[in-house]
Amino acid sequence: MVAPVGGACYNPRMALGNKKDLLETLDRIVSTPILVVGDLILDRYVWGRVERISPEAPVPVVEVQRMEDRLGGAGNVVRNLATIGAKPTVCGTIGDDEESEAMLKLFGEIGADTQGITVDSSRPTTLKTRVIAHTQQVVRIDREKRTGEVAQVSEKVAQFVDGAIESAKAVVLSDYGKGVVSGALLGALHKAGEQGRLGLAKRPLFVDPHPRNYDNYRFMSVAKPNRKEAEIASGRPIGGVDDAFKAAEVLMKRWNSEIMVVTLGEDGMIVQQSGGKGGVHLETMAREVFDVSGAGDTVTALFCAALATGASPIVAGVLANIAAGIVVSEVGTVAVDIERLRSEVSRFGVAA
Repeated sequence: MVAPVGGACYNPRMALGNKKDLLETLDRIVSTPILVVGDLILDRYVWGRVERISPEAPVPVVEVQRMEDRLGGAGNVVRNLATIGAKPTVCGTIGDDEESEAMLKLFGEIGADTQGITVDSSRPTTLKTRVIAHTQQVVRIDREKRTGEVAQVSEKVAQFVDGAIESAKAVVLSDYGKGVVSGALLGALHKAGEQGRLGLAKRPLFVDPHPRNYDNYRFMSVAKPNRKEAEIASGRPIGGVDDAFKAAEVLMKRWNSEIMVVTLGEDGMIVQQSGGKGGVHLETMAREVFDVSGAGDTVTALFCAALATGASPIVAGVLANIAAGIVVSEVGTVAVDIERLRSEVSRFGVAA
């Protein structure tokens, strides 16, 4: 389940921790305040069935049975934090439209603090519509405006984040490349890092990176690229776990990160630490994979929340890995269920 690689050699039982350690970490997450800033996306699901091919074109005809809206992007990180009991504050932008109203309603249902959300009437709320028939995605339709935000909106986001940092135990930067992560925002975070307000020992800054800002990330406590993102950012192909560790070393220097988490799909994930502390490879916990949508957000939420409570990077990685294994067994963007997570921890964890 855990393979030690480089640096310190971790005993598998020690790396996994015992059930008591893992469950106590989950308990400490409850009511932990975490600031999430990033691109807000509304995920709309159209569920139906296919029984014939269209006479107009060689495409399936989907008979709609139901529709459902879910929080996506940075919103899915917020949702995962809320379902594990943390207290998330969300900062980002939405449009002045029906989709923004639907998003605010969803945030209200999970009890998220939305005072950091700014309305940008120049852009529509980012909407991703997925048509699903018989558990298979037929097509995805995106509506978005990818250009950068107006300076006034960017500055407002940056000012809110700067003022909200002190009230949080950790900060998540969820970058989906839609424009919220601007120069003004990164400048505010960099300054906070230089002032000692952000950092692994003080208040972790966890970054889920996007290619448009690879040259702009600095002083990130934790960065979590997936395999493809890590390959592009490091300039190194990742054919296996050893390659992932080499890419992680490059990125830790490039982004001045203290921890690098690289998610590898069916190969699990690696957690690499700076200062000669080495790293570990965590094999995937998924028994069956139906949909990987949102799994990265789940890893972000669990890893960051665990670190915010003072848990070790290894314990944080184990919890995040177990949670990711749960959500990929569902269809669509889903949040981890805390009771199922506790059950899986008890199943995988080592007895005290």
